[in-house]
Amino acid sequence: MISKKIIAYLAKNKVKYDLVKHKKVFTAFDLSQTLKEKMQKIAKTLLVKTDKKYVLVVLPAHYRLDMAKVKKFLKTKKAELAPEQVMKKVFKVVPGAMTPFGSLHKVEVILDKALIKAKDVLISAGSFTESMRLKANDLQKLENASLADLGKMAEKKIKKVLKKKKK
Repeated sequence: MISKKIIAYLAKNKVKYDLVKHKKVFTAFDLSQTLKEKMQKIAKTLLVKTDKKYVLVVLPAHYRLDMAKVKKFLKTKKAELAPEQVMKKVFKVVPGAMTPFGSLHKVEVILDKALIKAKDVLISAGSFTESMRLKANDLQKLENASLADLGKMAEKKIKKVLKKKKK
């Protein structure tokens, strides 16, 4: 269930969203399949640990995060996905249910430029059975998020997986 903290945060900032209930899913790919939604309209939120801080990187579901691009953008020597234990202990979030609301965790948010093209996106609501649909521009303004080119498309592998599933 979506937290009252998130609902209050969005209401306070007058951000319109639709709550989308669905069967339990653990990945953005599964969400795409479940809701018959294009991968570019589904945002995945990754917690990245750099040598100085944590940041949330939000990119389309069919993109892979390019750590070299992250390092260059943040001008940092080290960048890696944060361990699940950090999500649990530091951010009090179940791994796989990270929302893109960095303000609630006092961390910077970076949106991949490709997400803005999607207009409206599905994001994690902090639950495996609920997502939120909102305008990508609203998310960017709400989080005062930087825009960057941090991902690369991973569609070839995804298409192969889809073909195998159909057989």
